[in-house]
Amino acid sequence: MTEHYDLAIIGGGIIGLAHAYVAVKRGLSVVVIEREARANGASIRNFGFITVSGQARETVWPLARRARDVWAEIAAPASIGIEHRGLMLTARYPESLAVLEAFVHTEMGEECALLSPKQLRAHHPQICARTNLTTLWSPHELRVESRTAIPKLTEWLRDRWGVTFMAQTTALTVEPPHIETSRGEVSARRAIVCPGDDFNTLFPEQIMAHRPTRCILTMLRLASPGFALPAGLMSDLGLVRYAGYANLPEAAALKARLSRDYARHLAHGVHLIIVQSADGSLVVGDSHHYDLTPAPFASAESEALILNEFRAATGLTPPPVTERWTGVYSSAEQPYFIDTPSPHVRVVMVTSGAGASMSFGLAELVIDSL
Repeated sequence: MTEHYDLAIIGGGIIGLAHAYVAVKRGLSVVVIEREARANGASIRNFGFITVSGQARETVWPLARRARDVWAEIAAPASIGIEHRGLMLTARYPESLAVLEAFVHTEMGEECALLSPKQLRAHHPQICARTNLTTLWSPHELRVESRTAIPKLTEWLRDRWGVTFMAQTTALTVEPPHIETSRGEVSARRAIVCPGDDFNTLFPEQIMAHRPTRCILTMLRLASPGFALPAGLMSDLGLVRYAGYANLPEAAALKARLSRDYARHLAHGVHLIIVQSADGSLVVGDSHHYDLTPAPFASAESEALILNEFRAATGLTPPPVTERWTGVYSSAEQPYFIDTPSPHVRVVMVTSGAGASMSFGLAELVIDSL
């Protein structure tokens, strides 16, 4: 006998899991259909850094604030560790400082502060022992270990909330209440398709209308530096990449300077994020290269530029690299889109690499629309 569900979700990455959580909290019965044995894409390959400050002001920033709050609520019940909180962003140039000064005077800069080199050294001497940089402090971020948080969230949704998971199952057609899969038909009144970077299996015409491509990232794990980071760390290359900073008028002068002095970094899409794991090791990245079918070959120059930026932002010699991998996510001009192929179906794609950062906020928008 076919079991009937209120909602079928295609895709078991963080966007699919967030929709499952919002739906079951509202009393819906949910099945998640995942083509792999477990989530293996962008959701486990990135930093696990729920980034609020610097996100696009009108679109991502409000969703990231909500997602951060939900992550904070569910972390302990789902046995997900919050490895650290907050963000430090170092400014090495006067043009960088001008952007940060403008940022802290916007509503996005609420509760953020600019720390002088002396203030930073007093609180966090290890990370800036050899630097003399003014630093933005943001209290809004938190960090989880992606590769373990996603399986734990899946297990919690199954055991605590009764979500059904169908792994190694491909959804072939989605026409509620009929959803045809590689393991037979599933019955659900509504469906949400969260395809990650799969543009071709379901609703390809609707997806390609948004002109997505794929972004491939260079990611590194470094050995423990021997001390605990007080927060995630970014350099001022992020000020021209994150729209919440980059769209400020003051960013124009910084873009011009970086285009002149850091042309190779910008050509490889390099900016710096450093986060720390429970064992003390550091997850460091990243670079950005775009193609519908990205080549599987990692660039040694990208890695060298990332480690160069590590030295510039921290004043420290990078610890040894213990692990390398590539991340991949869908990318488009807009940070995400919600498409409506039919009244009872939504296609949801995050196209900015901010899936973990906006997941639960975006899921609430979509569930409301259904």
